[in-house]
Amino acid sequence: MSKSFEKREGWIWMNGQFIPWANATSHIISQGLHYASAVFEGERAYNGKIFKSEEHTNRFFNSAKIIGIDIPFTKDEINEAKKLLIDKMLYKDCYVRPLAWRGGEQMGISTTKSNINVAIAVWDDWASYFKIEDRKAGLRLITSPWKRPAPDTAPYEAKASGPYIICTMSKEFAEKNGYHDALMLDYRGYVAEGTGANIFFIKNKDIHTPIPDCFLNGITRQAVIKMTSEQGFKITEKHILPEEIGNYDEAFLTGTAAEITPIRSIDKVNFTTGDNSTTFKFMGDFSEMVKTSSHN
Repeated sequence: MSKSFEKREGWIWMNGQFIPWANATSHIISQGLHYASAVFEGERAYNGKIFKSEEHTNRFFNSAKIIGIDIPFTKDEINEAKKLLIDKMLYKDCYVRPLAWRGGEQMGISTTKSNINVAIAVWDDWASYFKIEDRKAGLRLITSPWKRPAPDTAPYEAKASGPYIICTMSKEFAEKNGYHDALMLDYRGYVAEGTGANIFFIKNKDIHTPIPDCFLNGITRQAVIKMTSEQGFKITEKHILPEEIGNYDEAFLTGTAAEITPIRSIDKVNFTTGDNSTTFKFMGDFSEMVKTSSHN
């Protein structure tokens, strides 16, 4: 059983200072808690170096800008704080979570006078959303009853806390029904993503992935598109209908925690025509890529 996140040893960087893990608290009266007024990042360090650290920090600041949060630190300060925290925690391979939220100096929907808090935490026992044995066998997905909203109803380009309630509800729905994760459709009925990862489909040397026009264009997603394109695969971003899923030989998820994870089935569609050999190759290639980047 994993350790409680509330009762750990170590340090958290919070508002410019390193403080003991147990002291990194926020008051119960907080706009960030009551109204999901927060943005965050999910990053991963390999051999002590964060993969795509600057890209994550850029997105962190862009997410904050989209929802009206002015982060009171520079990008360089955040990048440096991440590095120092990993060193202080004596980690090499770990998960990194920057977070910015509105505090409790002002309460209510109005944000004109709200204060901003920024924190960074790292931990080393959240290697993946999925168990190793499940990743090897491939995940079973079920379509969620909840959909990704239209771009004019939610800040889809921001990694903001509020919209993630749809993801947590979808994940709970999947697990209660005996599945590993949920496939989320968008407001038009097209395939969108998993609950916390982007999705890809393979047919021979063609790879299709949904257009990120109402969900987050993941940093790992972008890295995988570049990697597979350089290997000679044809990448097509397109709108994919659920009934088209059965046309593909393989499918996989991508994300910071998921890295590249094969999908065994989606609802009644089983990817049994192949052995996920292409996806497993990508998994190995991605592993080598992040290891190489950690030594540069």
